[in-house]
Amino acid sequence: MKKYFLFIAVIFILVSCQEDVTFNNPSIQGMKENVFWRAVQSKATLAPDGSLVIEAYTRNEILSLKVTSTKAQGYVLGTSESKKAVYVVTDAAGAITTFSTGNGIGDGQIIITEYDDINKTVTGTFRFNAKNTNNNSLAGPILNFQNGVFYKVPVNSNVP
Repeated sequence: MKKYFLFIAVIFILVSCQEDVTFNNPSIQGMKENVFWRAVQSKATLAPDGSLVIEAYTRNEILSLKVTSTKAQGYVLGTSESKKAVYVVTDAAGAITTFSTGNGIGDGQIIITEYDDINKTVTGTFRFNAKNTNNNSLAGPILNFQNGVFYKVPVNSNVP
């Protein structure tokens, strides 16, 4: 009787084993104000001039990272309008608050580590401090993003 019980227990153990694998690509995530943040949707657009805009969306937030090319290198933020990070949040009342870097505004870096021209994806990291451009007193004056990662975000060409 013990053998039958042991045999049935082993069968249940083997049958109940399964792999629950969840893939998280494409993905954009990071630490926003020291709290984990992850986009639910992401995309990138390659402009005819070679510039790249990477966008990440949540229910009420849009994160946009703009660089001048797809070349695997670091792009310093806060030095021009052609390399910038913009974060837009809409509150429950519909008020929009925008945080941005730009020429002499904010700081940070976007690093493209891989641009896959065959599969049309982009991978890299980012961090930035962006200024509240709306002067909304309910939001802080500076937004901090650290340890940001974008992984295999699909790139579409914006051909006129």
